[in-house]
Amino acid sequence: MPHYEFFCKACNKTFEKVLTLAEHDAEKTACPCCGSHEVEQSWSAFSAITSKKS
Repeated sequence: MPHYEFFCKACNKTFEKVLTLAEHDAEKTACPCCGSHEVEQSWSAFSAITSKKS
């Protein structure tokens, strides 16, 4: 499942959530620290693990 990084504008904290694509599209994410819904998704690094050696 994808990991998403968020920034809360109310308490200025960054947090991470693991959401399915359906959950990400359906729900308004709340900050786990203060409960505010004033959050914006941050850019994060992408990584992939493969079994093929280069």
